[in-house]
Amino acid sequence: MISEHLARRGISDQRVLGAFRVVPREVFVPLSQVDLSYEDYPLDIGEAQTISQPYTVAFMTQLLDPRPNDVVLEVGTGSGYQAAILSRLCRKVCTIERFPDLAERAETVLKKLGYDNVEFIVGDGSLGLSEKAPFDGIIVTAGAPRIPKPLLDQLKVGGRLVIPVGENTQEMLKITKMDSTGSPQALKKETYPGFRFVPLVGKEGHAE
Repeated sequence: MISEHLARRGISDQRVLGAFRVVPREVFVPLSQVDLSYEDYPLDIGEAQTISQPYTVAFMTQLLDPRPNDVVLEVGTGSGYQAAILSRLCRKVCTIERFPDLAERAETVLKKLGYDNVEFIVGDGSLGLSEKAPFDGIIVTAGAPRIPKPLLDQLKVGGRLVIPVGENTQEMLKITKMDSTGSPQALKKETYPGFRFVPLVGKEGHAE
């Protein structure tokens, strides 16, 4: 069982493990790769994008620490799997994807599953979603060259940003906004090395 594998790898949040038990990963991967759905490595989903390995999704979700009344922004919808996990853990998920076909496919899957607290937007996720801000949490599922300032600006005080930052490999950062001054001292940062993601493309990310 996937939750048992994740627990052995150090995922301890019982709400996160519970979400992984009920979200069927196989419906988010291409039909040709269904047999590989629960293997712990990323899979190609088209448009040079991937569905992250289960452990990475779980690790990022646990870092984000989504709470039942939270409104969360996801940057990089991809297959929709991360959004589906988050939808089980918080009040609302807004998810941005730059590829319309991927966004439409993910929305279709989540609607079939009955997950109705996810809003899909096509656009430049590196700029966030100012019209829906501020957010309790923001999670970025692509590697950024730096921390996009719009995402920090769109966090509530006490909000958490989880984002991989770096070039060929990334450090996973968890940034907690401690106050509204905008100073570096207002940001509590935790760092976890050793990740690899597709690039975050956009005005505040990598160039096309």
